[in-house]
Amino acid sequence: MRRGVGAGAARLGMLVLPSVIVLAAVGVTAGVAIAAQERSIRAATADRVHEVAVSLAVLPEVQRTLESAVDSGDDDHPADAVDLAAATEELQPLADIVGQAAGVYYVVITDDEGVRITHPLASERGVRVSTTNESVLAGEEFLGTETGPSGRSLRAKVPVYGDGDRIVGMVAVGVLESSLSARRDEALGDILPWIIGALVVGTLASSAVGAAIERRFRRLDEQAAEHEHLRRISTALQEQSHEFSTRLHVIHGLVSHGDADDALAYIDGIVPVLTTERPGASGGPVVSVAIDAVRRELTAQGAQLEVEVDDDVEIDEGVLLVVANLCRNAGEAGAGTVRCTLRQRGQTLVGSVDDDGPGIDPAGVERVFARGYSSKTDRTVGGRGIGLDLVRRTVMARGGVIEVGRSALGGARFDFEMDAVR
Repeated sequence: MRRGVGAGAARLGMLVLPSVIVLAAVGVTAGVAIAAQERSIRAATADRVHEVAVSLAVLPEVQRTLESAVDSGDDDHPADAVDLAAATEELQPLADIVGQAAGVYYVVITDDEGVRITHPLASERGVRVSTTNESVLAGEEFLGTETGPSGRSLRAKVPVYGDGDRIVGMVAVGVLESSLSARRDEALGDILPWIIGALVVGTLASSAVGAAIERRFRRLDEQAAEHEHLRRISTALQEQSHEFSTRLHVIHGLVSHGDADDALAYIDGIVPVLTTERPGASGGPVVSVAIDAVRRELTAQGAQLEVEVDDDVEIDEGVLLVVANLCRNAGEAGAGTVRCTLRQRGQTLVGSVDDDGPGIDPAGVERVFARGYSSKTDRTVGGRGIGLDLVRRTVMARGGVIEVGRSALGGARFDFEMDAVR
């Protein structure tokens, strides 16, 4: 049962695997493409804001205006919007034009204390910047993301030098992060059709692969079913071979004894019940011949058969099958003496078969009646491991039991009980 569940899970996994691979591949590819697009947008924007800031910082007009505003305030008393009004009037138009042309959100120009001279919002002009300015006013450029009055933005800050390499102010150029997100979403919209197309094509391809795998599975199922059918036929033929072997021995014995009428009767009806007649053997011609056939077979193998049967025992074909197979099995296992006893107790037939052979390996006792089990080393003869299975099923079909143990003769002992002739 577990093997069947495991095989079913493996089969389902193989059918689903192509689709999973396609989804994973498309997902990873889409993720990489989106991440690469986002990095590209951010890198291009950073280059642009830095380039605009540097270009403004070296404009003579900006440098000249900032030099004129240097004395408008100091660290203790920074200039305000009124003090910088003239510089704002001159530079704000320039900042607006450059901002629009470069596609940036703001262009801020400050004096040497970091007070804004230009800004998109009039309320922010004349106010000192709240973010990084000390290092820039000390001569270092800045490129990164900060949060200011307009929100979080990617910005570049560049110092402005006047005559004599004196820093007279700085230029800050920025683009809002929300703008970058919008551009990223726009780029995603551009590649989304390609992602969907890849997903559709991949799904169709994986479906085709899955269909091919399913067809292969179905062919394998059909082959397995055919193999199982052939196996069952082979098993049935092997069982019939055992039964026919016993019957042929009986027929051969009858014919060789000149009992042609009995042989014909046996063939026509496979005599249902045979009453005992010959003391010490097992009675009537068919039973006697069957026992004699088994005895001759054991004699050919170097074994001696001893039979003890009560006079009132009624023997039919099922009993013959059990006894013949147990005796034959003992001889084939290497026994020198095989003893068979049959007693009838009411409606129950009690029997045993002892031998002085090698016995049954204790490790194999639990599986001795399993189909295919055999203690014999010769595997060249077909049907090995079937006789004891037939014996077990015949006894059980008659409501009986069979057990195996150690014989007083030194070999194996099979004890069985089953309903008498019905």
